[in-house]
Amino acid sequence: MSKSIQIKTELPGPKSRELVARREASMPAGYAKSTPLAVKRAHGAMVEDMDGNVLMDFTGGIGVLNVGHNAQAVVDAIKAQADELIHACGLVATTEPHVALAEKLCAITPISGHKKAMIQNTGAEAVETAILTARAATGRQAIITFEGGYHGRTLLTQSLTSKYALFKKGFGPFAPEIYRVPFPYVYRSGAVIDPKGFINSASLKLSDEQKMELTWESFERALIAQVMPEAVAAVIVEPVQGEGGFIPMPREFMRRLRETCTRYGIVMIVDEVQCGMARTGKLFAMQHYDIEPDIMVMAKSMGGGMPISAAVGRAELMDKIHLGGIGGTYSGNPVACASALAAIDTIEKENLCERAQYIGGIACDRMRQMQERFDIVGDVRGMGAMLAMEFVANRDTKQPLDPAKTVAIVQHAAANGVLMIRCGLYSNGIRFLFPLVITEDQLHEGMDVVEAAIASVV
Repeated sequence: MSKSIQIKTELPGPKSRELVARREASMPAGYAKSTPLAVKRAHGAMVEDMDGNVLMDFTGGIGVLNVGHNAQAVVDAIKAQADELIHACGLVATTEPHVALAEKLCAITPISGHKKAMIQNTGAEAVETAILTARAATGRQAIITFEGGYHGRTLLTQSLTSKYALFKKGFGPFAPEIYRVPFPYVYRSGAVIDPKGFINSASLKLSDEQKMELTWESFERALIAQVMPEAVAAVIVEPVQGEGGFIPMPREFMRRLRETCTRYGIVMIVDEVQCGMARTGKLFAMQHYDIEPDIMVMAKSMGGGMPISAAVGRAELMDKIHLGGIGGTYSGNPVACASALAAIDTIEKENLCERAQYIGGIACDRMRQMQERFDIVGDVRGMGAMLAMEFVANRDTKQPLDPAKTVAIVQHAAANGVLMIRCGLYSNGIRFLFPLVITEDQLHEGMDVVEAAIASVV
């Protein structure tokens, strides 16, 4: 079997080092990168660096490339649209790709009844639109968000986002009327931290159902102790937390959340920026729950590599914002819309939802084998092909592995041909977001590199 990974120089090679040095000289120091590599071209699941080395991409542009790098239909759509019209601005005139994409998103979003879509550029913009819509529709201000959640880097979305030291340190004050509640992170929920910082093992005897109940009690208590439900405009939640560690929300918790939102007239906003577009084995992760949100936010793989996002929701909600209250210079850019239409069409025609289930199963089996081999692999979790491993220093106490060791795993993998990125509230996890078009041979080859990288820090 021929290898897809082709290493011709040390990694990073001289040309990568030169370009990265130019980046560091011209861009802010706070703009992080998980690898020291510079990419020149890519196709499918593989990327070629500046020195001609061919590497495997297990990050997928951080969830942007479910259809793969440079999917032919996407490339063709971008070229054809660029030949006709690159930009017009939806605030000035209407274009066919803009309208066609809005129609398509309304047709595929799993919300019943008449829907409308507001197309924008980034996930953060779409989240803000969803929040503004909820406030305009309800006349309320409070927003409930979850620990471990990630919703963007603008002031409002950064206020919603968790993981303070990485995303929020030194940036306050933040937006008011944001209330944060625990997420049902059952691997750690219900644990008690002793004075030495280790988890009290006696608390770990709780079942997942009991841990979920404790987390739900915290949610209900927040509606008394932090904010009354009649003041809440929206609850925003990721069905599978992304940056927080690829943690799927339990079905029963999601059911109760929907029921509570309905009871109190709270808008339920679901953030599917990372978990949407076939990643979990269905077009949208919420389809695993058989529950409808009121507004759904999507981006990343929706665009096939182009920057584009959308908030899609019930028409009666989406129409509540006054004329001129939402917009954006690049919202509905025709080239980005054409790319998104081609990406969605590719997902459907190539059955990438089924593909995600299949290759996700193979990857999960490999990860569980690693869990049996290495004690530092504390948890393997996810949904479909949205998978993660959480590393621990001690399986009994579940003490998070030193983040420096997780970085070492990522760096070892990169030096041997696989691009990866961390995740998790404790920065002790690695996420798997390989393009869904990856072949089985490529997947196994990449997982071999991952296994060797884990072995290197044990």
